[in-house]
Amino acid sequence: MNKYLLILCLALAALLGTSCSTTSKLGANDVLYTGVKKLDYHQENAKLDADVQDQIFEAINVKPNNPLYSPYYRTPFPVGLWVYNHWDSKSKGVKGWLYKLLVARPVLISRVRPQARVDMINTLLQNNGYFTSTANYKLNYDKKNPKKASITYEVNVGKPYTIGEVKYMDINTPVCHIIDSLARKDHYLKTGSRYCLDSLNAVRINITNYLRNRGYYYFRPEYIQYLADSVHQRGVIDLQLVNSPDVPNMAHVKYVARDIVATVSSDEGGGVPDSIDMERCTLVKFNPVHIRDAVIPSNLRMRPGRAFGVNSMDRTQLALSRLGIFSNIDIQVHPVIDSITPAGNGVLDVEVNCVLDKPWEVKLELQGTSKSNSFIGPGLEAGLTHKNVFGGGEKLTGSLNASYEWQTGGGSTGAKSDMNSYAFGLDLSLALPRLLAPSFVDRSRRYINWTKVGVNADIMNRPSFFKMAQMGASFTWEWHANKKSLNEFTPFKLTYSKLLSRTEAFDSAMIANPAIALSFQDMFVPMMQYSYTYDNDFGRDHITWNVQLTEAGNVFAGIWAMCGSKGTKRMFGTPFSQFAKAQTNVVWTRRLGEQSSIVGRAFLGAAYAYGNSDEVPYREQFYIGGANSVRAFTVRHVGPGGYHPEHVDAYSYYDQTGTFKFETNWEYRFPIFSYFKGAAFIDAGNVWLLKDDEKRPDGKLEMKNFFKQLAVGTGVGLRFDMEMLVVRADLGVGLHLPYATSRSGWYNIPKFKDGLAFHLAIGYPF
Repeated sequence: MNKYLLILCLALAALLGTSCSTTSKLGANDVLYTGVKKLDYHQENAKLDADVQDQIFEAINVKPNNPLYSPYYRTPFPVGLWVYNHWDSKSKGVKGWLYKLLVARPVLISRVRPQARVDMINTLLQNNGYFTSTANYKLNYDKKNPKKASITYEVNVGKPYTIGEVKYMDINTPVCHIIDSLARKDHYLKTGSRYCLDSLNAVRINITNYLRNRGYYYFRPEYIQYLADSVHQRGVIDLQLVNSPDVPNMAHVKYVARDIVATVSSDEGGGVPDSIDMERCTLVKFNPVHIRDAVIPSNLRMRPGRAFGVNSMDRTQLALSRLGIFSNIDIQVHPVIDSITPAGNGVLDVEVNCVLDKPWEVKLELQGTSKSNSFIGPGLEAGLTHKNVFGGGEKLTGSLNASYEWQTGGGSTGAKSDMNSYAFGLDLSLALPRLLAPSFVDRSRRYINWTKVGVNADIMNRPSFFKMAQMGASFTWEWHANKKSLNEFTPFKLTYSKLLSRTEAFDSAMIANPAIALSFQDMFVPMMQYSYTYDNDFGRDHITWNVQLTEAGNVFAGIWAMCGSKGTKRMFGTPFSQFAKAQTNVVWTRRLGEQSSIVGRAFLGAAYAYGNSDEVPYREQFYIGGANSVRAFTVRHVGPGGYHPEHVDAYSYYDQTGTFKFETNWEYRFPIFSYFKGAAFIDAGNVWLLKDDEKRPDGKLEMKNFFKQLAVGTGVGLRFDMEMLVVRADLGVGLHLPYATSRSGWYNIPKFKDGLAFHLAIGYPF
């Protein structure tokens, strides 16, 4: 047996042997809390609403040591407790560092305070109308070790009280009319609704927000009160809305903005004030400041002479902060005493004070790169950004990057690849915080919309194969239709790829695969691209959906055809690519606990070359496998379809790409201890060809073979998650190969050890 494996086994055995002594340092009256055994609802006469059950669960959800699914389940290895009980807290050096990293102080019953939690539950029941319901608890002591105990909570549920008659203020003032009108329309304040203190407060808050956004700036929720009568009928509470007795006069006054003064100064302070009268405000610039006159006024959401709403102030703050050029933004409101408009409204003066941030931002990063194709390695990026280059929040960025990468993984499809590479590149981009697009494009003024222009040049070197240069330029619009939707449209993107050098091994691979050789030829790729992303929360669920559409060469081909060009059309003597590509990706996350979740992903994509091209460019083709895909297989060592090369080596993976892809992944993520998290996953997917290729038999997409040609794998993972940095190790286990092997049946991995693939990556896979 390998000596390291033996040491690991002995360590685990020692840990298991001492796990029962995780209470050795507890005091005489201390009892270790081992979680909640059961939360038992007795609902014979009434059923507790789901939202109330959620609140009760939050009240009892105290994490035990080494939780798996808090507060019910724990992991079997209490590492932190064992360290606390058996290691010296005064240890120095490596052991001291490990002690601080691994130690977990015992969670005691006295700290959990179950009686206090029962009192919280009873209060929750009262606040939600369950006045005849009660809660209690009991401790379940461990039979082998009375120093350990779990808790059982019991809730006896009675019928909730409901709202009976609702009476309104009926006072002849504008504010009271608004309050009564909104209260009558509210979906909760209806006869038969369950009495709920939180819902009653929500009604007051909603009414207050409506009033404050329409000029009643000084109104507060506590100025609305409820008189409750529960004597008239058992189980029913009659309500009447009334004014608080101490409402100040100014709370019932509607205010309009009079003078709006916007001040902008540099971060160094000082300067000479220069006042400019503009339509939306008076702008005061403490020169010298580098900002255009229209920038701040165009982001003000309040107007002189209009009702002053709190939402307009918040939107102004948000709009200015999103420009990214201010270090401080402060908005102050001052009532003008004894000033009343002809309509009888009060008057406010508004001050907007902005301080410009330092314009230059320098970035120098040593990175660990982890790509979807399982290449990992160190990278260096140096960047310089001017955040306000033209005085309007425009960002000019130049960056240099370099990296050295090697591929991780192995498994049933062959030995681990020894394909290392290095690359370096230059990027220059200009981002304008406005949408220079036709006015019919639906956009939201609540968000900064961007127009981006960029150029780039990159060189990638695969020493055993080729050296390739790529240059490009692009023009992109990015805008929000609302907070959930992001649109990106690139009406023009031109990329030029050229092989600078090649090896005999590469040439041999291309001779054997003519279709792949076509996708590597020197070419221009003129593209248009549209991307839509939907991102939203639904309670415990989160969904991100992205769809991307790409077309290349159609506009150019049309122009060339109009000019009489026939056959292969060229740009500067080099053919340009013509293809269409569409892909969509959905990621669904369900939170199971504070740190536990189930995450699922589905990907579907297709690309088709036509007209001026016989093949889709290699970089635009799909592949399967790797650290962020089907993790039981190395990148590009599965597919297309049921194809499998006769000889598997470091040179055979080039032809294992396709023009159609389907992939689905499911992963359960859970905490282990401290920064360490775990995962169990199952992945399935493959790529196929949309055209026949005699060099890659069984590679074309055929629905009758679709399911049996899905590569399937499962596995477990370990993550070191410090939020800012996630280092991930995944061990994939192959279950099904999409081609025939020496082993029959669905599980067709010839040898179990050949079906293992290890991936080291940075960040979560999806």
